[in-house]
Amino acid sequence: MSRAATLPEQAVFPVQVFYEDTDAGGVVYHANYLRYFERARSLWMETFGLSHSHLAQTLDIGFVVAHADIQFKAPARLDDRLQVSVAVRRMRAASIIFEQLIRRHETLLVKAQFTVACVKLSRFAPCELPAVLRAGERRSTPKEHE
Repeated sequence: MSRAATLPEQAVFPVQVFYEDTDAGGVVYHANYLRYFERARSLWMETFGLSHSHLAQTLDIGFVVAHADIQFKAPARLDDRLQVSVAVRRMRAASIIFEQLIRRHETLLVKAQFTVACVKLSRFAPCELPAVLRAGERRSTPKEHE
């Protein structure tokens, strides 16, 4: 059952490209896009008043990427200011399918879809998503993080 209709359709978070993110040619190293996507999903979760450490300590819950599909369209470069979006495409009992984009202004640089599973950390076995995510009740608006 799709729950995307009750969740925020999209949240966008800024990222600035620093020297450490690039290769010798000043282009973002491909693995760093994964870091940008992960950071945006973590910030998205904060809009529900949740953090990874809180969920781990109080509910023994963590999240793991079960599947990733990434399409690289154009490179990001040193000093670029990017927008990383997070949109929920489908929510299941124990996982969320996210669609994420990285843009520089209007130019699409990277498009990805991630299936993120919720697991009980003590057993590393699938478990139900926290109720606040299933209900789709945001507690704050996305903050500007760079």
